[in-house]
Amino acid sequence: VGHAVLAINGAEVNGRFTADGKDVLEFLGNPANYPVSIRFGRHRLSSNEKLMLASMFHSLFAIGSQLSPEVGSSGIEMLETDTFKLHCFQTLTGIKFMVLADPRQAGIDSLLRKIYEIYSDFALKNPFYSLEMPIRCELFDQNLKLALEVAEKAGPFGPGS
Repeated sequence: VGHAVLAINGAEVNGRFTADGKDVLEFLGNPANYPVSIRFGRHRLSSNEKLMLASMFHSLFAIGSQLSPEVGSSGIEMLETDTFKLHCFQTLTGIKFMVLADPRQAGIDSLLRKIYEIYSDFALKNPFYSLEMPIRCELFDQNLKLALEVAEKAGPFGPGS
């Protein structure tokens, strides 16, 4: 799950071939395919893997709330490692929003609140959305992508760094 992924023009590369079976070297050798967009990233989690991780975090969140020495603890707000930080924002209704980010990334709290705003506007107000079901709304996806791009452009230390 943790291996790096290479994508050329949106097609994931596995060894010498893309996901649709094209030879990468032949693709790169053809001038008609230029300009080429190359992206390095992490392997995308399947829906089942996302559900499993969210379930584990929910359990840890509940245990953290109960074991905290602080009276009325709201649970885990952030888990920090050398390579990432997991930020969690729990709404008053108990919905949790989580973001994995570079440990140096600034502005994650405002990003989480923006994601909640997008969820409220494009999922909860959508008459076809059912609670606790995957969100299938193009406007939600577009606005979420835009919010993530804005946060990413802010850089690891926030605006003005």
